[in-house]
Amino acid sequence: MTHGQRAATRPGLRERKKQRTRDALLRAALELFTTQGYERTTVDEIVEAVDVSQRTFFRYFASKEDITFAVQEMVESRFIAELRRRPSCEAPFEAMRRAVLCAWNSIGEAIEEVITVDLHMRTYQMIESTPSLLAAHMRRGIALENQIAHLIAEREGLDVTQDPRPRVAVAAFSGVMRVTGQLWGQGHDPSVEALRDLTEKYLDQLVPALAGAWRQAE
Repeated sequence: MTHGQRAATRPGLRERKKQRTRDALLRAALELFTTQGYERTTVDEIVEAVDVSQRTFFRYFASKEDITFAVQEMVESRFIAELRRRPSCEAPFEAMRRAVLCAWNSIGEAIEEVITVDLHMRTYQMIESTPSLLAAHMRRGIALENQIAHLIAEREGLDVTQDPRPRVAVAAFSGVMRVTGQLWGQGHDPSVEALRDLTEKYLDQLVPALAGAWRQAE
């Protein structure tokens, strides 16, 4: 790649300034939410912390809820992108498993470019303990499951409205992801590596848990 080509791929000064402003708003909002509470924090306090206007805030985020889930949206987008890249020879569950683990291999660095991983964990804990955010989290999860089910059906050449398997597989996969997220949020290791290892451990138990007998023979 030539110098000119490299320069063309780098964001311009205006784009970098916009990204820095967006990241600063995100960090300020999450710090305020996790220290003084989501409901008690106002948009005025967020913009004051960054020294920008409300108009600037709403240029980047539609609402307090939108900014709360911004990092999660980034993680979900990375997973969807990885899933789209999985080879067609992989079975649906294996494709989802490999996609999420591949996404976590690279997402930690992307998260830390914006916020600390500790703040990411504290945000997850806040979402789980705030009724309005937990409801939004569940609503977003349903929408994501629907998107993944359609993607899996498309991979397999199925009609998701006629064949229940894509939705069943995604529901099982999403259930494991919810459990591991909750366990990670309750733990003491805020690292992405801890979340990845926990995810891999529990996903590896999904098929044995569903298909095998649990009680040992007497």
